Amino acid sequence: MNRIYHEPFTIMQNNIQKQQLFIASCLALLVTSLSFGIRAGILGQLGEQFQLDPGQLGTIAATAFWGFPLAVVIGGFVVDVIGMKKLLLVAFVFHLAGILLTVFAGGYWGLFISTLCIGIANGTVEAACNPLVATIYADNKTTKLNHFHLWFPGGIVIGTLIVYFLSKAGIGWQVQVGLMAIPTLLYGYFFSKLDFPVTERVASGISTAAMYKALLNPLFILMIVLMFGTAITELFTGQWIDVLLKNVSDNALLLLTLETGIMVIGRGLAEPVVHRFSPTGVLFLSAVLSALGLYIMGHTTGNMLFVGAIVFGMGVCYFWPTMLGFVAENLPETGAVGLNLMGGAGMFAVSVYMIFMGDHYAALQASSLTPAEAGQAVLNTTLLIPVFLSVAFAGLFLYMRNKNKVAA
Repeated sequence: MNRIYHEPFTIMQNNIQKQQLFIASCLALLVTSLSFGIRAGILGQLGEQFQLDPGQLGTIAATAFWGFPLAVVIGGFVVDVIGMKKLLLVAFVFHLAGILLTVFAGGYWGLFISTLCIGIANGTVEAACNPLVATIYADNKTTKLNHFHLWFPGGIVIGTLIVYFLSKAGIGWQVQVGLMAIPTLLYGYFFSKLDFPVTERVASGISTAAMYKALLNPLFILMIVLMFGTAITELFTGQWIDVLLKNVSDNALLLLTLETGIMVIGRGLAEPVVHRFSPTGVLFLSAVLSALGLYIMGHTTGNMLFVGAIVFGMGVCYFWPTMLGFVAENLPETGAVGLNLMGGAGMFAVSVYMIFMGDHYAALQASSLTPAEAGQAVLNTTLLIPVFLSVAFAGLFLYMRNKNKVAA
């Protein structure tokens, strides 16, 4: 199926600096992930300084996930028209505005608006960079999307370490957030100087009508539904782990650092893993390990929490990029819109789940449960999602294996 792409891409890429575009894309994703890591680390501080309850904190954290699907879906529909370069310069403006507004926020609404700006920027980065990576590495999409997305957990590791060490040194959260301006300025400068290709769909001559028809493919609709679960499992847990487990462990934030460090290593080693197990096999194993990791973190204390974080990190590390890679390889006619609808669906699901669980966590604390019990209760509720995914991906693995046998 993908053979139709290779010849036009060879011609198209002659004057495109693929490596420089990839590096700049990784910088842009680094800013996105730093915002997640730093926000996860300072969420408790924001609650104390501005006297915000868990429900308000959940809404602020969820705002980034609202802005993301809004931007990634709109970006998916316009990227073929205005081009990936202009879209990434829009992301730069929103990132810079969001960082500055966060630093000078004075309360709930300031944090709400600034986090929304950062969410819009994050979604715009994904809207342009996912199809960009799929375009410039058309013959190795899943692997390169994993390599690109290793900078998401990588940035979270960096962000949480920034929070941990600067907080220990008595340096305020405003400075911690302000440090994100450095990679933001860098990626804005690099993208402004580089030439971009057109998207894969445009270069291959697939019509807009054919693209929209492909979006109705039952397999694509199934992947959208499964993206709800993979995104919630990975991103909700990562964003709230410090809040949920701070009364269970003295090093709750370091659990996130450990989990995301495992994700960096896993995505860096994606090529042999994906080739050995196939994308659907990887997704099945990921769901099983995610469920096991959540179970351990929801039922233990002390050092066993770190074991749970390691297993959980091994599970979620391949979810997001492999879901995108599966669509890019098996449903290429969906184009940039398909990739961005996947990302938008995932982030929208996380935003809804985060608000619901923020209120649920507050209600549990108001009941007879201790904060430690309430936090682990939320994790145990979330555990049901990767259990469902394990069954679903097992079915998808068998379906794709039979389909490939018939095609052969």
